[in-house]
Amino acid sequence: MANSSSITHFLLLPFPGTRQLQLLHFWLFLAIYLAALLGNSLIITTIAWDHHLHTPMYFFLLNLALLDLGAISCTVPKSMANSLWDSRDISYAGCVLQVFFFMFLINAEYFLLTTMSYDRYVAICRPLHYETLLGNRVCLHLAAAVWACGFLYALLHTANTFSVPLCQGNAVKQFFCEIPQILKLSCSTSYLRELWLTVVSACLFSVCFVFMVVSYVQIFRAVLRIPSQQGRHKAFATCLPHLAVVSLFISSAFFAYLKPSSISSPSLHMVVSVLYSVVPPAVNPLIYSLRNQELKAALSQLIRELHLSLCKYRNSL
Repeated sequence: MANSSSITHFLLLPFPGTRQLQLLHFWLFLAIYLAALLGNSLIITTIAWDHHLHTPMYFFLLNLALLDLGAISCTVPKSMANSLWDSRDISYAGCVLQVFFFMFLINAEYFLLTTMSYDRYVAICRPLHYETLLGNRVCLHLAAAVWACGFLYALLHTANTFSVPLCQGNAVKQFFCEIPQILKLSCSTSYLRELWLTVVSACLFSVCFVFMVVSYVQIFRAVLRIPSQQGRHKAFATCLPHLAVVSLFISSAFFAYLKPSSISSPSLHMVVSVLYSVVPPAVNPLIYSLRNQELKAALSQLIRELHLSLCKYRNSL
């Protein structure tokens, strides 16, 4: 039996199948990862470049893109490397860092989505007070609080998880280091500390969830009172991308952690984990760019200017 002091590395669960299927998994994850890198990088660059997009909504969207880039970079590259080299290993320190940064970024994203729902509530339900309630300083403070809460949350969970004695081997039944799977390796009742922290976190997340639901109930009531159809369409257009992102994030994460044990299996759990850890960072830029005319116009302008600059550079050679 191993304990946490003697463990030097963990074994991650590989995607099942032949060598050809492992290589297929590598290329699939590579395509998703490149799509996430491209989409989120374009959103970050476009918002930073176009001063017309320097508003609270796009400021929070820029933060969302940064969190998505970090979250997918925590898990996917290591999983791709293992599939490519037919390996399962991840070092103890690498597992600790993966748990910390994934928890940090994924939970900061949840807090940010809560903040973004407040932004949409103020913009639609209290438009005359928008500049006052969401000025530059307020937005900076909200963003700093989101990142700080995510950091603190990850620090507490990581410290609790790896302070528990691990004596059930070192095989993690997941394609990345996930706290519930690591705790299954424990043979000590000290995991109750993590359980209590999880209960407190669940209460906090429930408060955030209720806040988002109440915000959107108020938003939809306000939108339905708008007399013109064009005004209602414009209001819905600014809310639907955020609502779609929230729905995808929460539904996949809730199913991953709250699904009945009767339908639980390693393969199903792995697929669900992909849905909440890999798919949203790649899909979020697409959701926002499809419904946001301002962002699409700014992105088109940025591409045109980059193309003109490249042509001038070539002509000067």
